[in-house]
Amino acid sequence: MSPAGKGARTRTLWPDPFGMGTHVLSMRIDGELLERLRHHAAKRGMSVQDYVVRTLIRDDFDERFKAAVDETEKFYGLT
Repeated sequence: MSPAGKGARTRTLWPDPFGMGTHVLSMRIDGELLERLRHHAAKRGMSVQDYVVRTLIRDDFDERFKAAVDETEKFYGLT
């Protein structure tokens, strides 16, 4: 029997295409941004890590990220 009990199942948010179980993502962010993330996460009763993961898996994340990249490139004259 598993430690979690008979019939226990694990739930993944998305399939693991590499078949390796878990992965680590490390980020370096400044103190001001970390405080903003802490504030947003606390309002939702979440840890910063959970808040960031939920933000990354949102349906509109890809579109919002692309828009931010496009604006950054336009700002620096790369487009």
